[in-house]
Amino acid sequence: MRYSQIFIPTLKEAPADAEIASHQYMVRAGLIRQLASGIYSTLPLGLRVIRKIENIIREEMDRIGGQEVFLPSIQPSELWKESGRWDFYGKELLRIRDRHDREFCYGPTHEEVITDLVRKEVKSYKQLPLTFYQIQTKFRDEVRPRFGIMRGREFMMKDAYSFHPDEESVNKTYDDMARAYSNIFERCGLEYKKVEADTGAIGGARSHEFHVLADSGEDEIGFCDICDFASNLELAQRRIPSETGEAENQDAKAIEEISTPGKKTIEEVTSFLSITPQEIIKTVIFESNAGLVAGLCRGDREINPIKLKKLLDCEWLHPADQSKQDDSIAYGYIGPIGLKLPMYADAEILQMPQAVAGANKTDCHLTGIYPPRDLSTIKTGDICFAKANDPCPQCDKGTLQVKRGVELGHIFVLGNKYSKSMKAHFLDANGKEQAMIMGCYGIGVGRTAAAAIEQLHDEKGICWPKSIAPFQIEVIPVNIKDEATVTAAETLYKTLTQNGIETLLDDRPERAGIKFKDADLLGLPIQIIIGPKTLQEGLVELRIRKSGGTLSIPLDQASEKAQKILTEL
Repeated sequence: MRYSQIFIPTLKEAPADAEIASHQYMVRAGLIRQLASGIYSTLPLGLRVIRKIENIIREEMDRIGGQEVFLPSIQPSELWKESGRWDFYGKELLRIRDRHDREFCYGPTHEEVITDLVRKEVKSYKQLPLTFYQIQTKFRDEVRPRFGIMRGREFMMKDAYSFHPDEESVNKTYDDMARAYSNIFERCGLEYKKVEADTGAIGGARSHEFHVLADSGEDEIGFCDICDFASNLELAQRRIPSETGEAENQDAKAIEEISTPGKKTIEEVTSFLSITPQEIIKTVIFESNAGLVAGLCRGDREINPIKLKKLLDCEWLHPADQSKQDDSIAYGYIGPIGLKLPMYADAEILQMPQAVAGANKTDCHLTGIYPPRDLSTIKTGDICFAKANDPCPQCDKGTLQVKRGVELGHIFVLGNKYSKSMKAHFLDANGKEQAMIMGCYGIGVGRTAAAAIEQLHDEKGICWPKSIAPFQIEVIPVNIKDEATVTAAETLYKTLTQNGIETLLDDRPERAGIKFKDADLLGLPIQIIIGPKTLQEGLVELRIRKSGGTLSIPLDQASEKAQKILTEL
């Protein structure tokens, strides 16, 4: 492709609202343009990247038996009411009415639509398992769209759905899908982590996320420095030695009430009593469908509501609103001794040789608390967020490292959450009617492109991996007024193109400096620079964008050498 024949509107400066590298460079390199908040047009260069990612996805989905479909983006409300999500999904669901005043939504996902399709067509176990996928536009009305296409309202997504007669079948497809996702992100040239994850609003039992490690990521990922353990910090487990704190402490003191006037926070109490946060029991009140409950943890920890909810086995749970708390609760001075609420403690509490906690009385705290003695009847478990340097829960020697990640893919075993409510049934081998077991698997296509930039860029611009680069090589004639330079560039361009190498020829009548800056901004893997001076010696300059390395090579060997280097990148 000739530069003069493709629309690449590059910019010297990034827009003021572009906070992260991918947003800045996608706009500056002419890949996208904003139409409205969280809604973007994809320009020719950006679309070439998107199509390459799509093709990689299709190849891997087809390899594991996925069948591509294209489902309606406008979905009737009746299906969402059947599944129970019409009211539950919230304001992110864009609801619309047609001319007959019938309710629809613009699909943020397609569980209901695909389940409706399958329940009408599949009646026997002999027709299962089935896996369908599509690559299509979605819309979620984000409260605060930001970061360009990384968190837009309208976005391109690959979503797949599988239907099975039993758990063994769905777990096989789940494992196949996990391997396919790993292949996809490896082929896209990305460093990623497969992490244990929460199923969230979609629901289900088994779940993993795939994250590209990047400083701009919105999620924190905990992973072991030795073994292959990795988890979203929302779910990351901790290894807590069980033997610590079990034996009776002969030196344990009696509980004593002390005055702590106006000292409510961990920082205030530790400073006032000259102790560390690890010596304090923090008590947090939560609301749940079962009423108010108290969570206990060490003062240097934070309670994870997701873990606490699982320990309680309740339907919903969130931190209590102080204004709604019982008047008998002394806010700022809450403690486990004498508290008239159900209590659940982090297992680490029982390791504490002695502790300080609120006295459930304004301006007072208790000292001398010995948890194995005084809190032995409280149900315990891992209810805190893991953090850096915690012991790995999977191996004996590793410690957790924490980095930020950009979520690109999420896979679920849904079970019969949708098939049961929507009556997607089949007859098993015994002629008995059963609800199908489902799986759900998504990849953000645009997010993958943006994440590649987040992970692979420098101060000059993008450094595309060759598999998803819009072009693989850029030929740059320094002076198009020099006939020999133009002839050499044209010849090399034609040779590379004929050999199947996607090549961009910068035939613009611009200064060399502008061409070089734009080339670094666009970030194609290899640049071949042809100038009058080096050409007199029969040489051209080959630059590798990512490493910055340069080579002087004979013009007649440039095509062969560039192709060889390209295969090694």
